[in-house]
Amino acid sequence: MATDDESRAKRGVYGIAVASELSGFGVQALRFYEQHGLITPARTSGGTRRYSDDDLVRLRRIAELIAEGVNLTGISRVLALEHLNTELVSDNARLSETNSRLEIDNADLRNAVEDAKNRSPSQ
Repeated sequence: MATDDESRAKRGVYGIAVASELSGFGVQALRFYEQHGLITPARTSGGTRRYSDDDLVRLRRIAELIAEGVNLTGISRVLALEHLNTELVSDNARLSETNSRLEIDNADLRNAVEDAKNRSPSQ
């Protein structure tokens, strides 16, 4: 279950003017980045954009990439690859944990089989 901090990070709470101020980008730039798929703010039922803390982090990353001279296509690709990398790291950690549990279970089963062999009468 997600913690309150995690849900707050993903929940759109900032209007476009506040997001503009917090990110350092103008309102038009935020709309432009949305139009090009770099950012996807949540929308209220009335259609008002709502930016989350995660959106602001993404905007900071966009600013870093712009400062490094990366164009919009490159930014899109970098962000996609960074997202994929994060997912792969998470999957790898989960699989490592599962593998460790399976190794322990396997060792327990081997020990149980050995114990059963040692307890059975010799033939």
